[in-house]
Amino acid sequence: MSSPTPSFPGAAALRETGRLFALGIDVGRATFKRPFQVREFIQQCWFIASVTILPTALVSIPFGAVIALQLGSLTKQIGAQSFTGAASVLAIIQQASPIVTALLIAGAGGSAICADLGSRTIREEIDAMRVLGVSPVQRLVVPRVLAAMLVGLLLNGMVSVVGVLGGYFFNVVMQGGTPGAYLASFSALAQLPDLWISEIKALLFGFIAGIVAAYRGLNPAPGPKGVGDAVNQSVVITFLLLFLVNFVLTAIYLQVVPPKVS
Repeated sequence: MSSPTPSFPGAAALRETGRLFALGIDVGRATFKRPFQVREFIQQCWFIASVTILPTALVSIPFGAVIALQLGSLTKQIGAQSFTGAASVLAIIQQASPIVTALLIAGAGGSAICADLGSRTIREEIDAMRVLGVSPVQRLVVPRVLAAMLVGLLLNGMVSVVGVLGGYFFNVVMQGGTPGAYLASFSALAQLPDLWISEIKALLFGFIAGIVAAYRGLNPAPGPKGVGDAVNQSVVITFLLLFLVNFVLTAIYLQVVPPKVS
């Protein structure tokens, strides 16, 4: 009789993490294989954009307003009101915009991706595709992951614009700020790499949301309850990974790109 395989605390989580990374590598390889599922990619882009664009726009307004009000109050206390616009833009573009975009993509688009793939899995459609020699990763996962990345990239720009406009409105109207000083301070501290890191974050966050949703959708527990649990797990795991990756990217960016001195 063979002895049971030894295990240690966290072994299951470590195996799941390895499989998640393996799926990410498989998606990267399958992206460059032909034929590329153009129609599926366009449909997924339209679906993710349709379910996230309105909530993203609505959420970005209070985000920009809260940041502008908080920074406006702080700069007023220390006598640096002329830098309110620059500080608000940096906070919105670098941090709030990609995070808001990724959270809504994970919550709306990622949960739908996970539910779709999970239902296909429990109906044994995924196994049938493998039997027929069709790669589920190339046929189903790659278009969804790339769609999440593209929509995240585009929505991030929209959130940045709406957030900055919302911050401008609330700072000028509610706190009595000067419109010219708010706009003129944009160039005081903000620089072009700030926009680049924001777009890179949005792209990477979309990739993470798509990969996690696809992985949980391809590996649910049996039955409809398993699919529901997989959807919840995918959203929670994505949120945790997003905040962790955001911290790492921000720390690297602040070390590599020197701050602009006014």
